[in-house]
Amino acid sequence: MKYQARIFVTLRPSVLDPAGTAVQSALKQMDYHVDSVRIGKYVEIILDADNETEASQKLDEAADKLLANPVIENYRVELTPIA
Repeated sequence: MKYQARIFVTLRPSVLDPAGTAVQSALKQMDYHVDSVRIGKYVEIILDADNETEASQKLDEAADKLLANPVIENYRVELTPIA
């Protein structure tokens, strides 16, 4: 079965985000008053797996080893079966 995965990678709350700070500053200069900005990554993957459990395990492994740095980043996976 095919699955579409959406993987959101964000910095842990305790990690400074200089890119987010720069964007927040630019937004304030443009008169958009925002409280905070955090920059992350978004990855879409389509994969084959026998079931949702196997797909989740494969994606967790990929995110842990390649897509995110588990020391400073968190990730969240959304999995959708494709008909």
